[in-house]
Amino acid sequence: MDSHALARYIEQTDGISKPWLLVQLRLKKLQERRSELTPEVYAEELAGIHQDLMKLGKWWSGIEDEVFD
Repeated sequence: MDSHALARYIEQTDGISKPWLLVQLRLKKLQERRSELTPEVYAEELAGIHQDLMKLGKWWSGIEDEVFD
């Protein structure tokens, strides 16, 4: 699935309120641009995405059934 298909999926499933899907979209877009980036820039952007993912923490704790069904 490319970033455009993933973006359509996120829109169609009201995924804009699901932060892990937005992280996946950022990761997919970075993956698609990898050949255009230096290894250093790629690593910096990947580290930024990872940092944002870690900030999400366990926001889903206690609502697993609602969120992941």
